[in-house]
Amino acid sequence: MSRRVRLVHLDEDSDEDNNIRRSASGPPGSHPTDFNIPLTDDSSDPADPAFRTARPPKKEPSQYESLDYDVCENVLWRRDQTKIEPKFTVRKDFARWVISFQIGVCTALVACCINIAIEEVSRVKYGFLKQQVDRNVIHGDLSIPYLYWALTNLVPVVIGSTLVAYVEPVAAGSGIPQVKCYLNGVKVPRIVRIKTLAVKAVGVATSVIGGLAGGKEGPMIHSGAVIAAGISQGKSTTFRRDLKVLQYFRDDHEKRDFVVGGAAAGVAAAFGAPIGGTLFSLEEAASFWNQALIWRTFFASIISSFTLNIILSAYHGLSSFRYRGLFNLGEFEPLPFDYFELPIFMLMGVVGGCSGALWNAVNRRLNMFRAHAIRPRWAKVLEAAFVAVIGATFACLMAYTINDCRPLGNDPTEHPVQLFCQDNEYNAAAALWFQTPEATVKALFHDPPGSHQLLTLIVFVAIYYPLSCVTYGLSVSLGIFIPTLLIGAAWGRLTGTLIIMGFPASSAFVSPGKYALIGAAAQLGGVVRMTLSLSVIILETTGNIGFILPIILTLMAAKWSGDYFNEGIYDSQIRMSRVPMLPWHVEPEFQQLSARSIMAQPVVCVRVEEKVQYLLDILKNTTHNGFPVVEDGDDVSVRDSGDDDDDDDDVHKTLGYYRSVIGSRVNGRVIGLILRSQLVVILKRSFYQESSRFWESTVNIEAFRDEYPRYPAVGDLHVSEDKLSGDFTVNMSIFMNPSPHSVEEGTSVPRLFQLFRALGLRHLIVVSVENRVRGIITRKDFLKHL
Repeated sequence: MSRRVRLVHLDEDSDEDNNIRRSASGPPGSHPTDFNIPLTDDSSDPADPAFRTARPPKKEPSQYESLDYDVCENVLWRRDQTKIEPKFTVRKDFARWVISFQIGVCTALVACCINIAIEEVSRVKYGFLKQQVDRNVIHGDLSIPYLYWALTNLVPVVIGSTLVAYVEPVAAGSGIPQVKCYLNGVKVPRIVRIKTLAVKAVGVATSVIGGLAGGKEGPMIHSGAVIAAGISQGKSTTFRRDLKVLQYFRDDHEKRDFVVGGAAAGVAAAFGAPIGGTLFSLEEAASFWNQALIWRTFFASIISSFTLNIILSAYHGLSSFRYRGLFNLGEFEPLPFDYFELPIFMLMGVVGGCSGALWNAVNRRLNMFRAHAIRPRWAKVLEAAFVAVIGATFACLMAYTINDCRPLGNDPTEHPVQLFCQDNEYNAAAALWFQTPEATVKALFHDPPGSHQLLTLIVFVAIYYPLSCVTYGLSVSLGIFIPTLLIGAAWGRLTGTLIIMGFPASSAFVSPGKYALIGAAAQLGGVVRMTLSLSVIILETTGNIGFILPIILTLMAAKWSGDYFNEGIYDSQIRMSRVPMLPWHVEPEFQQLSARSIMAQPVVCVRVEEKVQYLLDILKNTTHNGFPVVEDGDDVSVRDSGDDDDDDDDVHKTLGYYRSVIGSRVNGRVIGLILRSQLVVILKRSFYQESSRFWESTVNIEAFRDEYPRYPAVGDLHVSEDKLSGDFTVNMSIFMNPSPHSVEEGTSVPRLFQLFRALGLRHLIVVSVENRVRGIITRKDFLKHL
């Protein structure tokens, strides 16, 4: 929240008049109000502070800041633009396409490494567990396989959870909420660092190998975003290496566009859905679009899906390309439907929306409990280990107690377990657990009718539903797509089986696999509340364009019914984290308000030529990231009381001081805006007006791009005493944005919100009709809950 100094107007016979006269003989620097920053003088009256806030202070300062999407068109930027030749513009556009190509390839390579590691280790794990079950079931001692199962779950999960808890906590979960916030304009700490990518990749592999109720598809979106942010900058702040290339892409605006392509490439690598990835970035991630960005995003998605298809197809020794994504649903036969089935599909969508809303509500309560009760890092690791053991326990209990025997050869499971079945039979209940969640979803889609007992599906849903709810929120890297699809596929297949049992004649058109697909779409839509992108992802994954109408109707019913109770899981996480993310529409409470109702005031301003001491003080004593640059501020009004000439001289001396130090900042006319990051770089590189002859002819925009994105901290600035005590100044003319966005104080809040949403603003100055500063608005002023 920006603030402004409280100007003291000197009226006749006032106490302030007398105070100024008494202090006139003192040096100007001795006044406690030299600069409009919070006063620390113990003698000041706490009931009359120098700063007033427009709303009560927060209990905890927010760790989230906004990104500077608005281009600062200052003098340095314009100089840089005049030097650009047409050939450079062509090279810059070509570089964008090259980077998009690299994003697609690198995202696919990371996805392939994760997928191959999970497949190989899981094959060894479940093969070993099958041997232990077959060996010990003869002796009637099934405790040994259970112990081995718990141990093979425990060790990988502890490794992954330790990495997340102790190395990079932001790598927890799927990362989709954080990416959404970043593309909305919020700077989430450490979200796009290389260390985050490394922990995310290893954490996903260990979590899936450890048998947690999660998938690797969701985290691929975060991984693609990190890859895009790293490739597009031509430098690594983690490794402190600068390749001296791509400097012209080092700003929040350009970086955001590449992160959009990275997120879409992650969806394409996860599901083999390039169009769905592009639409996902449009629907769930990016807030600002243009035609060129859509093309580059789609291109990165295609390259990602194609690269992954080539690598995985070659890895599996296939002559044709069948692995379009990590989540391979297999080859679907045509899925015909009758129009009287559409109400059934919509009803399933309502069930999925209600069950998804319940899932979100319970998960929100669990995460709120975790935030208060499970804070130590060791406790987070211990919790993840406990859930891993609980998962193995319930899986063993279900496999050991349900004797669902089916003939061999009808199920695609790689490790069929006989248990108590006859020869040439396998236990279908155990088959749901003796493979990765992706393989189980595929089995539920493609198993022939009669492959599972009703009891098997009911118990599986009853176990996996709460297990996935408890898992999402642990200190591990996992996504929610696969467990949600798995739950929906199980109860969807159960629904199809019940319809056939109740109406035997319906077996001609009712397929359990078809209803499993509808149930999966309904459950996923009820949890994440996506419609357009999710329908296209399912369409591309199944390859059945004729089945698009049932999918869309199911997802719409799931979203509408779920929205009646609460919001989607990603939006719920964002709200819990108190991230100042702008929604699509302004809150209803703000509809009738104007700018003066929500603006923060008073405002800390700077003059065109400002003292170094003042700049350093406002940087140290405020947390604001933007300062209006003003001129022609109000003068301090002093009436002459008719005393002797000496007193008049003292008053006029002090009045001159106040005019030069305070009066020229308060209620001044806005002529620009200077950012905190710019001031830090200016002070670090000593761009002082008094020494301008040494640097003015050589300074350029690269001085600020080289410091991006981790600008120096104010505490790391070393300004010599002579610069602080002397009259050294900084001229803002060539550094400030001379055309900042501003509105009149009577402008309606809905119009202000549209400006923020459409232009990606960070600061909006509120001015009077004379263009004088009245307040300032940031994105946090639109959100009542922050």
